[in-house]
Amino acid sequence: MPEMIFRVRWPDGTESDCYSPSLVVRDHLVPGADYPVADFLARADAALTEASARVQARYGFPCSRALGQLQTIRTLCARFADSEDARVRVLSFD
Repeated sequence: MPEMIFRVRWPDGTESDCYSPSLVVRDHLVPGADYPVADFLARADAALTEASARVQARYGFPCSRALGQLQTIRTLCARFADSEDARVRVLSFD
């Protein structure tokens, strides 16, 4: 399965490289787009859950790395949950 890294900038200006075991992230996020934190979380959740399910369908077990990445994203999004104008920018796909 082709894996990918998507780079994001958080509302505080920090950047993170996020892992996906599948290119399905392209169906949910767009490089250069800004998303409200809750929307970004929903899209990342859908993408990484689907990516993990694809791994499970192929190999018989979910992708722990994708699920771990999702947990990291949830934790980071929680830091900005109280800020209505906070946005996450998707910088690139690699």
